[in-house]
Amino acid sequence: YSAQGNLRDANIFMDDLKKQVRISEVDFPRSELMQFTDYLLKTLQRDALPLFNMLRQRYRSSLEREPSFNGSLDEVAEKFYGVRNNRSSMSGMFGEIFKV
Repeated sequence: YSAQGNLRDANIFMDDLKKQVRISEVDFPRSELMQFTDYLLKTLQRDALPLFNMLRQRYRSSLEREPSFNGSLDEVAEKFYGVRNNRSSMSGMFGEIFKV
């Protein structure tokens, strides 16, 4: 939801997830990615690009486990903070062609 610029639904989803875990009497997972998600949603509620960048840096090792995470976070940065990704779609396409 947040990659689409929909912070309200992202927060509703996390609140519902936590509620369902409580109802099911299951322990809520406390992985680094869950912590990151929790902090990310709080950060996006504020105009806090430096904090957003600090979160990405702090949780880099966890985020690198899934290659699509960084692309999604680039989209979040663009939607919430107006940060443009340095790579154009053409350079991305040509970059993929020349990878060996």
